[in-house]
Amino acid sequence: MHGVDDIDTIGVVGAGTMGHGISQVAAVNGYEVVMRDIEQELVDEGIAGIEDSLSRFVEKDEMDQQAADAARERITGTTDLDALADCEFVVEAVVENMDVKQDVFADLDEVTPAETVLATNTSTLSITSIASATDRPGRVVGLHFMNPVPLMEGVELVVGEKTDPEVVDLAHELADSMGKTTWESDDKPGFVTNRILMPWLAEGIRAFDEGVASKADIDQGMTLGTNVPMGPLTLADHIGLDICLDAMETLHTELGDRYQPPYLLKRKVEAGDLGKKSGRGFYEYEE
Repeated sequence: MHGVDDIDTIGVVGAGTMGHGISQVAAVNGYEVVMRDIEQELVDEGIAGIEDSLSRFVEKDEMDQQAADAARERITGTTDLDALADCEFVVEAVVENMDVKQDVFADLDEVTPAETVLATNTSTLSITSIASATDRPGRVVGLHFMNPVPLMEGVELVVGEKTDPEVVDLAHELADSMGKTTWESDDKPGFVTNRILMPWLAEGIRAFDEGVASKADIDQGMTLGTNVPMGPLTLADHIGLDICLDAMETLHTELGDRYQPPYLLKRKVEAGDLGKKSGRGFYEYEE
């Protein structure tokens, strides 16, 4: 493989929010997509999420029905890992757990050709450690898409200790072909985005927990005071409080006490209040 023009089929492992978002964007931009998850129910939910998202684009006149139908037809859902054998590029988007990701990459290393690039959508975990589960660490790279993938322009490209320069170039080209803009990070904990974002979210949570201001005033102070589209408590709810906690705990382990997760965040996750996806986090959400 020499360039992005040699990629016809992209594999996506994981049909959750990130996985089906990546699948949708790849298909809309002309790639054949094989989206795999471990259970048919999860695959079906991912396909339904894609169909719902495409319908919204059509309703807003941002895409015509013919293009939406064509994108949907390019996506094949499966529970069979061997279905990824003909993919020239695979993106992993499973849970943010090193053991799980290493198991997935070890399996992908066996079922895909040696030249296939294996990318991970991890937001905090080491690319180098994930790549160590394979016999092709030079062909492993980080491609951290932002959520929601169909709407967010950015992709964080992370270079592992052994990632080949030609793979870095190819990953940049692939993201560009999907209408995304990349920035590049070394394989340091949290990369660029979450290394800086997570302490910001944590301080917003602490400010609320310590009575500095109401949650609405904290969010309004940050949106109007710094011109961000969402304040820290609203954004944490949209990301998922459990996902925020996992990211903060990874950064805390790697970088020390300045990244310690707030007590209130742990308490809410333990209570099952995970943010928008559970109907309640710092705010309440209708189904």
